[in-house]
Amino acid sequence: MPAFLNFNCSKTIDCKQGAVRAVRYNVDGSYCLSCGSDKKIKLWNPVSGLLLKTYGGHADEVTDVAGSCDSSYIVSSSLDKSIIYWDVATGAPVRRLRSHAGGVRCVCFNEDSSIAISGGRDNAIMCWDIRTRRLDPVQVMKDAKDCITAVLTNDHKIFASSLDGCVRHYDIRVGELTCDEVGQPITYLAQTKDEQCLLVGCQDNTLRLLDCESGGLLSEYKGHQSADYHIECGILADDAHLVSGSSDGDAYVWDLLETKVLQRIRISDNGGVLHSLATHPKRQEMLFARRRDMYVFSTDLQIEEEQL
Repeated sequence: MPAFLNFNCSKTIDCKQGAVRAVRYNVDGSYCLSCGSDKKIKLWNPVSGLLLKTYGGHADEVTDVAGSCDSSYIVSSSLDKSIIYWDVATGAPVRRLRSHAGGVRCVCFNEDSSIAISGGRDNAIMCWDIRTRRLDPVQVMKDAKDCITAVLTNDHKIFASSLDGCVRHYDIRVGELTCDEVGQPITYLAQTKDEQCLLVGCQDNTLRLLDCESGGLLSEYKGHQSADYHIECGILADDAHLVSGSSDGDAYVWDLLETKVLQRIRISDNGGVLHSLATHPKRQEMLFARRRDMYVFSTDLQIEEEQL
């Protein structure tokens, strides 16, 4: 495998929805979603840059969105304290869920997309059974001392990061809570494909790689600037490289094992915080959000690997 990465911009999309708050891929990476300060979600083809659908129904900025396992539905969170469950094809809201006492920061589906999990500024994590008509959450976890910044799940655990400096693991099978204290406000959370490690982005300009089982610190990655922004990070599809946004407007790519910066990706020369990103589930490809634009960056690494 080549020792270097060379990401280049393959598409720049003006989302025309005010400031872009978050960008996400669907389950197989064939489509992507953008959340805007204009209270709307937009569905795109990231290859052509074609706008496929617009979803409007929130009363405030949309903060996060996630696609279901069959790409038929999406769930979105907003500062209007609500979560909306959408039908992708019709663009209509199927269900609107309200129980958070503050703006909802993050949302995700479980593996079979029967449960939506949300985290909010009210320090609460809520689980919603979206296949029934029940409008109340089936479970509420209020262990955090500050805003929930990211939620993840696998077949038996829910992971949540918070500005209180802790990553909390909720084991659904045995009803146990494990808390890993990092000691710095955590702005984002990502998990490796093998589910062995968690990557946490902290406000002290450092990414930390934690062991999922022991909670031990495996590595630290530095070079980017996070300041007081909610900067997102991610793990590329090969599980060998990490990426983070930065308040200086650039993106940084690290080698997971060697912890060194492999590439500093210059997004634009006119500044702006690079706060949200998404890594493609299968390819060496990434989405970035900066101001009102979404950027698609990819590498010809796949071609090089095939030739080796």
